Amino acid sequence: MKELQTLLKELPYVYRLINDNNPIITQITADSREVKAGALFCCVKGYTVDGHDFAKEAYAQGAVALLVEREVLDVPIVQIKVNDVFRVLSFLANALYSYPTNDMHMIGITGTNGKTSVTYILEEIFKQNQARTALIGTIQMKIGEKSYPIKNTTPEPSYLFNSFRAMKEAGVDHCMMEVSSHALEEGRIRGIDIDIAVFTNLTQDHLDYHPTMTDYRLAKERLFQQLGNRYDPQYPKYAIINGDDPYADYFIRATSQPVVTYGLTKTSDLYASDIKLSATKTQFTLAGMVSDVTITSRLIGRFNVYNMLAAAATALKSGVPMSDIKAALESIPGVKGRFQSVQTTRDYSVIVDYAHTPDSLKNVLETVQTFTKGKIYCVVGCGGDRDKTKRPLMAHVGETYSDMTILTSDNPRTEEPEAIIKDMEQGLETTDYVIEVDRKQAIHRAIDLAGPDDVILIAGKGHETYQIIGRETYPFDDYQVAHDYLEQRLGD
Repeated sequence: MKELQTLLKELPYVYRLINDNNPIITQITADSREVKAGALFCCVKGYTVDGHDFAKEAYAQGAVALLVEREVLDVPIVQIKVNDVFRVLSFLANALYSYPTNDMHMIGITGTNGKTSVTYILEEIFKQNQARTALIGTIQMKIGEKSYPIKNTTPEPSYLFNSFRAMKEAGVDHCMMEVSSHALEEGRIRGIDIDIAVFTNLTQDHLDYHPTMTDYRLAKERLFQQLGNRYDPQYPKYAIINGDDPYADYFIRATSQPVVTYGLTKTSDLYASDIKLSATKTQFTLAGMVSDVTITSRLIGRFNVYNMLAAAATALKSGVPMSDIKAALESIPGVKGRFQSVQTTRDYSVIVDYAHTPDSLKNVLETVQTFTKGKIYCVVGCGGDRDKTKRPLMAHVGETYSDMTILTSDNPRTEEPEAIIKDMEQGLETTDYVIEVDRKQAIHRAIDLAGPDDVILIAGKGHETYQIIGRETYPFDDYQVAHDYLEQRLGD
């Protein structure tokens, strides 16, 4: 906590005080529902709501100051008027919580696919190295072994800096954070002192938000630009980049910091060779930056080789010895909702994966093809109120790389599920597919159709435990739905 005047002395922005006062600030938030006594409430203007409209509610709940872009009448507390509330919010939250990332090792991971897997692989590597970890990402926030729910892949600044303070108090050594293109575009990570930026890959996604792929790429590049121009030998920063990705050169040019590339050829600094894939394990030789070392992992598929390479390169530049990296890569059981096998005694396999882009679905289905002796059934849908251009592409990938595609709902949100599926159908070239709008019934249908040696891939939602229909959120877990129906079928 700090006195407001003390906090404002650190503020480099131009501001004007209304109802001048000097309360003790104990919290900064942009969510009126989270306001507690002593809060500085930030009136952020969003896409659908304006925080200024919730100022009175925040005051009634105990806010003692407002950060505003226009004066809020009839709220008799001090107001700090600035030109850009969201930008100033980042600075004030950072200052209130004593700049928590300045002396904590921060790793930011961006890319279309693989961000979550890389964060969890890194967590296991650092634990193997006896370090204390935290992570922020799509599934949850973790500080040590404690987990917390999270609203966005990369939350807003007041939540972030409060969380970083808690991490610092818990003695965290390394924090891994997924950084979305939305967060970079909106400036949600301003002020975070990133030490290592990781680029996984770039394929089509979020074109409902970004006008073009170029805009999408430029948003991602900001993470690497924000590593800064200064090189400090005592506190070095690095860019870890997938050298095999077609966009790699853009990201290399975006940073002034030392670059480490990874990939599947000797042209990368850290590379994998002699890759052997099976239904139960992945084996490869890690080489380049280190003496050749064989890795045998339970993470399945070529795409997971890339994820392990990204994590290994990051860990090496974080000072972790290769022995700990090898031990961790060989002990990781997997990540929830990422190529997760549903346990069954049946003579066919069921896999749940978060694949929700054409490229990620292709990668997963290609991996399934490497070990499937029978047929492949692909249950897939597309989200509503999101990029419509990828809908036919998703269906086309399903048709191309599986024997039977079952089109269903994902999170339809405010769109009609049937209309989303109709968009998907435009990418199909045959009539050899099934439509089942109800996702639960679609999963059941695939299980009913499967025979010996077949594989069912349930794609798109992965770790999610909900389905958004209209403006309502309902409990729904692909893994649980499949597991429960398989248990039910045992009695058949």
